[in-house]
Amino acid sequence: MDFTPLSQNKISGKQFYLTKEGLEKIKKEYEFLKYVKLSKTKGETPQFLHSDELNPEYIDFQDDMSLLETKLADLKYILENSRLIEPPPKNKQNIVQLGAKVLVDIDGQKDEFIILGTLEANPSLGRISNESPVGRALLGRKIGEEIVISSPIKTHYKIKKIKYSK
Repeated sequence: MDFTPLSQNKISGKQFYLTKEGLEKIKKEYEFLKYVKLSKTKGETPQFLHSDELNPEYIDFQDDMSLLETKLADLKYILENSRLIEPPPKNKQNIVQLGAKVLVDIDGQKDEFIILGTLEANPSLGRISNESPVGRALLGRKIGEEIVISSPIKTHYKIKKIKYSK
């Protein structure tokens, strides 16, 4: 499990798009962290002072609790502001939308991407974000359309196939 907090500044006002599996993973992590927090607070809390000095165990405990609270708040916010990625109606499955598996020809090479929300993106697994330059450029396009992405070099993408899972 990833315990890195997202920070409310980065996620505030944002909508999160998740697959059913992604939503379940977030829910499980949230429930697990609530359990961890409850376990930590039920145990014996280190004393604030140790002799005349601040107790380092207390400081560590407070840091852990702060990190845990931040992560729980982030996950709660995500759960409250998420939308499930659903396949579009049959008559719109010829258009690239969230959840689409897109087969493209990239300057003569074939590649396949699934377009997901940022929380489930993993480019090394072919799962790209709808907010990435390629994901953004593919959204709303149809089979046969060509797009050009200009990063350090120009790359031509031609959409060959669009498929949705149930």
